[in-house]
Amino acid sequence: MEDKINTFDKDSNTEEKLKIYSRKAIWGFSIFFSPIFGGILLMRNLAALGKKKIANLILILSVVYTVITFIIVNIPEESISALTMGFNFAGGYVLSEYFYKLHIPNADEYPKKKIWKALIISIIITLPIVLALIYSMNMDD
Repeated sequence: MEDKINTFDKDSNTEEKLKIYSRKAIWGFSIFFSPIFGGILLMRNLAALGKKKIANLILILSVVYTVITFIIVNIPEESISALTMGFNFAGGYVLSEYFYKLHIPNADEYPKKKIWKALIISIIITLPIVLALIYSMNMDD
């Protein structure tokens, strides 16, 4: 009987040590990179919590939202950065304030995961795209 209690205690300690990304991190990545980055962070949180189906759905929704944003922002002759930021802000808001709170209502119980690794990966992915855009703009002149 005592072994079962000790095993249960070990399992509950493992769950308590699980770290997740904060709502602010998800919103920030969505605004400064794009909602797909915030969606990936939220997906990782949900997957770590054993909610794999909703995690995959969040990823798909964030990809679709980002593609739709890209299409809408590029409709005008010249892209408007404020429009992009507005869509990123709205996407981040939905991810962090609706989906996060809906699927992780007890988020305060988990310690927060550091964002440095995700930030470095996001910069590594985004930097070549930004440089290619800058280079292509210079080629047009």
